[in-house]
Amino acid sequence: MAPTLFDSEPKPGDLIEIFRGTYKHWAIYIGGHEVVHLIPPTNPAADLGPIGDLLTLFDSNTATVRRQKISDVVGSSRFQINNLLDDERRPREPHVIVRDACRMVGQELPYNAATYNCEHFVTELRYGDAESRQVQTAAVIGGVAVAGVALAVLGAALFSSYNKDDNTRRHHK
Repeated sequence: MAPTLFDSEPKPGDLIEIFRGTYKHWAIYIGGHEVVHLIPPTNPAADLGPIGDLLTLFDSNTATVRRQKISDVVGSSRFQINNLLDDERRPREPHVIVRDACRMVGQELPYNAATYNCEHFVTELRYGDAESRQVQTAAVIGGVAVAGVALAVLGAALFSSYNKDDNTRRHHK
């Protein structure tokens, strides 16, 4: 048996979170040191490292379900077991998760970094419902950034208006 890559051994049906720097890749553990995951086709931009990986994610509208050794998927990245929705949802039976994941291997699926990505894929297998916390987090951060810009613009407009009113009062005295 190959040495484990984990602090604790994953069980079939566990979600594996892989940290790729600018984003997280997700896979589902099926046993035998193998995972099933959804991955867009490789792109020449991938030669650019993490930035190329990110460009590939946003440049793809389809992805393929692949079955691979976990060590090949993880590479030198940091990773962990993360069954992120277990406190909120009841996971499906492990044998059902593994069966459904294996049946999908080789299929090409629609892919969108915001609406159906690798995290959506694995949460749908484990919980029966597709969800991506990293997309939700990005939306919140994006919303806060937009709100911040809107407040800055509003502040600048109010300041400009105040200065005009102040200048008008000074000139009328």
